[in-house]
Amino acid sequence: MEGLLAFPLEQLPFVIIALIIAFTFHEFAHAYVAYKFGDSTAKDQGRLTLNPIQHLDPIGTLFILIAGFGWARPVPVNRFNFKNPKLAGVLVSLAGPLSNFLIFAVAYGVFFLFSIMGFLSIPTFFVEMFYMIAALNALLFVFNLFPFPPLDGYRIIEDLSPPRIRAKLSQYEQYGVLLFIILVITPLDSYTIWPVMDFVMSAMFQSFNMIYEFIFSLFL
Repeated sequence: MEGLLAFPLEQLPFVIIALIIAFTFHEFAHAYVAYKFGDSTAKDQGRLTLNPIQHLDPIGTLFILIAGFGWARPVPVNRFNFKNPKLAGVLVSLAGPLSNFLIFAVAYGVFFLFSIMGFLSIPTFFVEMFYMIAALNALLFVFNLFPFPPLDGYRIIEDLSPPRIRAKLSQYEQYGVLLFIILVITPLDSYTIWPVMDFVMSAMFQSFNMIYEFIFSLFL
């Protein structure tokens, strides 16, 4: 069975916990910000909740366990209900990745604290779990900001574009989806998506290492 998975079998419990947290908060953030800007579509469909069952997509979750990438159930958004469509559209799209960034920051802070307090004999399970939560949320933060449909990064660009450019983007969106799929499922990802993700994620971990070293040095 392990040969079918993108993660070692012993890491599977941590991956599942991390995915439930990451996907749930990501989609909830989209729904919450949309609701605050006047669109109750997600709320009316029961998506303004932290119940994971409402957000997880069985096939998308299975794909991330097998292939290393996947998806949750997209939150429905009706931009015509927004009081300020351009601003609201950008913030709704940004809310999901930002939620993953905040979870990364908190989880890595807990992991860092556990690491420097090893003398307390904190169970390895918790140390590994918080590291996995941090790592997967960092991955989803970066991945979702790529400018390919249907990712949040593309939606942000779409909302920031003038009407003429936006019409062109919509016209060619299907080709963008196809290009994105090719980049993800072929060896091309090793030369395009993953080098960027590795660079940004390494920078995130190094930056927060320095931040937490400074913070904890003031108290410990």
